Amino acid sequence: MFHIIWSIIVGFIVGLIARWIVPGAEHYGFIMTTVVGIVGSVIGGFIGTLFSKPQPGQKFHTAGFLLSIVGAVILVYLLRFIQH
Repeated sequence: MFHIIWSIIVGFIVGLIARWIVPGAEHYGFIMTTVVGIVGSVIGGFIGTLFSKPQPGQKFHTAGFLLSIVGAVILVYLLRFIQH
């Protein structure tokens, strides 16, 4: 249960940072910002595994937070491209 709450909190923070990096007129609420952060984390994790595989038993990738922000920024640009 704590893992889900932690994912929501980190997803919201990552989503806020991504929205700050990519300014725009889109008005995302709390839920959409959190979803952007969580999906961005998944995209960032995928990008991270392309460069180096995590060690067996390791729960998180070493560059997880930064790649989560990169993934969320990519997702915000994709959403903007799809909407326009």
